[in-house]
Amino acid sequence: MRAVLRRSAPTPSGAAPPSTQVLRHGALVLNQERFEASWDGTPVVLTVTEFGLLRTLIRYPGKVFSREALMRGAYEDYTVVSDRTIDSHIRRVRRKFAALGGEVIETVHGVGYRIAG
Repeated sequence: MRAVLRRSAPTPSGAAPPSTQVLRHGALVLNQERFEASWDGTPVVLTVTEFGLLRTLIRYPGKVFSREALMRGAYEDYTVVSDRTIDSHIRRVRRKFAALGGEVIETVHGVGYRIAG
């Protein structure tokens, strides 16, 4: 019983999060456990959907995602939305990172989107 409780105990406050919880791609860092995003060390405030989009893209660098695939990754609760809604979310993400001098999402015309870089 003690062993089970010890394994499920929270990580000590000074310990680094497991590497699977922190996703990195160039200057972009996503901490999934803390729901934090940053660009070159500067925090970026994202909505749940925006965070889900970036998390989906950063997990598979170079892979091009259709709007439908991004919806599945961003809306974990299986919410049904128009595929053009993703365009709006991507536009907002681009604007937030552009303000910091970053480009995080590339468009592959006629196919979809991928993480920049």
